[in-house]
Amino acid sequence: MRNVNLRNSIFMIVALSGGIWFVLALISGLDLSNAGDFFRLIPNVVSIDLVFIILFVKWGWKFKIFRGWIVPYPNLNGSWVGFIHSNWIYPETGKGLAPIPTMLTIKQTFFNISCVIYTGEMKSYSFLEGFVISPERQLKQLSYVYTSKPSLKVSDRSSPHDGTVLFDIVEKPKLKLNGRYWTDRKTTGEIKLEFESRKILEELPERFGKHPLENVYF
Repeated sequence: MRNVNLRNSIFMIVALSGGIWFVLALISGLDLSNAGDFFRLIPNVVSIDLVFIILFVKWGWKFKIFRGWIVPYPNLNGSWVGFIHSNWIYPETGKGLAPIPTMLTIKQTFFNISCVIYTGEMKSYSFLEGFVISPERQLKQLSYVYTSKPSLKVSDRSSPHDGTVLFDIVEKPKLKLNGRYWTDRKTTGEIKLEFESRKILEELPERFGKHPLENVYF
């Protein structure tokens, strides 16, 4: 994914280096108009720049002050809960499926993002993730390809499969992810999630109830 606004990042690094150079020269009593004094500071300036870059990549990118002009995408780390609305049809009755309680956990760093979706019957793991961010086109999206592994108890009617998800990122007035998905089983649907916690939860909160097929087949 595209991590930074390159032009603004270069400007920030140049400005940071200039400030560090000036402070070091002032502390050391060096004359920057003297070529020898000027170049003598290069190793120190580079070392301090690297420290700032490491801190930025580790933690700094999450701060809102950098959002937009340096970092184009939002911090989505944490757990999101809601429902999947599938077009799957009961083979026995020909009727549709009730909304499926679901949870999405996102682990995001400056360079990578991974997504795992949990339901009562399966877990889906992402790969080939990326953001689609374009303020000019009013686009703010997260997309990824995933592989889904149903639990053993439903293996007779639900096979492993792959699919694609495209989420619209909503930040105001409340954090939400509204998405659509497609699978190689020719099923599609919508996923509507709200932000729950910065913690990575391991189970869907009990208030969402069970998978709608659990009462049918078990």
